[in-house]
Amino acid sequence: MIHQYKSNGYNIVMDVNSGSIHVVDEIVYDMIALVEPLVNEGIRDVDTIRAAVLGLADARYRPEEVEEALAEVLELKEAGQLFAPDIYENYVFDFKNRQTVVKALCLHIAHDCNLACRYCFAEEGEYHGRRALMSFEVGKKALDFLVANSGSRVNLEVDFFGGEPLMNWQVVKDLVAYGRSLEAPHNKKFRFTLTTNGVLLNDEILEFVNKEMANVVCSIDGRKEVNDKMRPFRSGQGSYDLIVPKFQKVAETRNQMNYYVRGTFTHHNLDFAEDVKHLADLGFRQISVEPVVAQPEDDYAIRQADLPRLLEEYDKLALELLKRRKEGRGFNFFHFMIDLQGGPCVAKRLSGCGSGTEYLAVTPWGDFYPCHQFVGQEKFLLGNVDEGITNTAIRDEFKCCNVYAKEKCKKCFAKFYCSGGCAANAYNFSGNINGAYEIGCELQRKRVECAIMIKAAENDMEEEDNDKEHDQE
Repeated sequence: MIHQYKSNGYNIVMDVNSGSIHVVDEIVYDMIALVEPLVNEGIRDVDTIRAAVLGLADARYRPEEVEEALAEVLELKEAGQLFAPDIYENYVFDFKNRQTVVKALCLHIAHDCNLACRYCFAEEGEYHGRRALMSFEVGKKALDFLVANSGSRVNLEVDFFGGEPLMNWQVVKDLVAYGRSLEAPHNKKFRFTLTTNGVLLNDEILEFVNKEMANVVCSIDGRKEVNDKMRPFRSGQGSYDLIVPKFQKVAETRNQMNYYVRGTFTHHNLDFAEDVKHLADLGFRQISVEPVVAQPEDDYAIRQADLPRLLEEYDKLALELLKRRKEGRGFNFFHFMIDLQGGPCVAKRLSGCGSGTEYLAVTPWGDFYPCHQFVGQEKFLLGNVDEGITNTAIRDEFKCCNVYAKEKCKKCFAKFYCSGGCAANAYNFSGNINGAYEIGCELQRKRVECAIMIKAAENDMEEEDNDKEHDQE
């Protein structure tokens, strides 16, 4: 499968099955487009391909140019870097029978919140239920379950989530201490993370966070007017002025690493690149601003008609990021970070986050759900900390959730980058975890294209710098 596109002056060709990325000149770009349908028809003979392409080639190219470009294309084909066969589809055949281990928990340490964010899928922390704080005993059982069900895996992840986790801070600290006590006896290593709105953050908490938390996600939407419209206190007062200096201190004390400021853009701020730029101007270097996922009747929901504007906005943001990096004031944008050399393992490429199998959410009273976005939907209740996983049918359904189980993923060029997308979004918009959330898919495809273009541009920038150094020697 080939995907070709043009961005920022680059002719980019993706060979989806091999993972190869090529930046080519105009004629090679055109030759690939001519060769692909022939290969798809099963034509393998080089002479037959050459004859067909020479007959179809654009008149603006001389025959010898076509021959040269075609030779390059066929060489890449022989090397397995173009028109590569799909080697993954047979890999998923036995997915349901594979042995999985639990390696990550999302602990809903507080089903309560001190903000009233308008787009909150958790209903201000209540998750379709009652306000509650997780007790130490429930959290302790959850960590015991994780250790017992993690097999030989050493590294385990636990995210303290809410609502707002700092509303139950003592239990967070106690559970970190308990987790550390389990490490040596069981040959495990806990990686704790925290997601917070920052309202209750203070120096004492930050000292502990910097010592114990491998990553911190700080929730803020960008410009003051944007943030305060969507992330107010229950009184209606905005949160921006209170949280910005606190989050700046998080970034500074963590040496601009191992944290994210994480925002949400909506129909009300389709110019979200301005919010990303604003966060960068505040001094943040690790930034994620993501599209809201909401039902069509919500006034802030992203609409199909918004897509052209949003796709253009991602292009603008990609160029801004490159400009700032060249000026020495760059930042990372989460959705533009992509590994073209290594990337995730095969299982991750095919099935994504592992929700419902390797990754579970735990409610304050100890119920297990496939992830935080399914919490409160009783159909997806998997079990609890006392009995373990009892609903094996739902677990097996999530085991089989992969890019080949999703019809709309099979022919999508981005499938090995997004791994089929979010199962919760698919379910909420199609009624099936193997369905698709069309708006989210369109935005994801654009982000992948931008991320690859950025890699191409950075490679050019690096070559320019090397040439300058060479000239100065």
